[in-house]
Amino acid sequence: VKDACPILAEAAAMIGDPQVRNRGTIGGNVVHADPASDLPTVLTALGAKFRVTGRGGERTIAAADFFQGLMTTALGENEVLTSIEVPASKAGQGMSYSKFFHPASRYAVVGAAAIVSIDGGTCSSATIAVGGLVPAPVRASSVEAALIGKSLTEDTISEAAGRVADDLGDGVIGDI
Repeated sequence: VKDACPILAEAAAMIGDPQVRNRGTIGGNVVHADPASDLPTVLTALGAKFRVTGRGGERTIAAADFFQGLMTTALGENEVLTSIEVPASKAGQGMSYSKFFHPASRYAVVGAAAIVSIDGGTCSSATIAVGGLVPAPVRASSVEAALIGKSLTEDTISEAAGRVADDLGDGVIGDI
């Protein structure tokens, strides 16, 4: 997994503690759909696809459609997640996941996954997803648009990151 999709391995290494990492499953993690979980954000940025099976047969759900809200997924009654398709990384593509975590649980207060491709010194594609502070991971399309076609200088990245609020909507989870 590390070579095929480094961001997934990076995020998995940040989950909880060794007991959780060694006993939990990726499938269980995503079906639980906790907004503070790391993997839903990363899988949304990657454009992963979830194959589910139930009485009506098998269907595939894009990550962007799978996570529907606070601990809510697109799984139907009597359906089970059977596999997850994750695209391999491509040449010229960089990816990273970073989070500000709660010190007791290591859950993401806010987490961001970024996948960026560079061609000739210019950003040719960018996929950014944010999780933790919203009920389900969201793509930061305003941030993506501010990066594509530009040289990724510190100023460009800072200006683009400043647009993330445009993508969060009014569903930001409060801090009780």
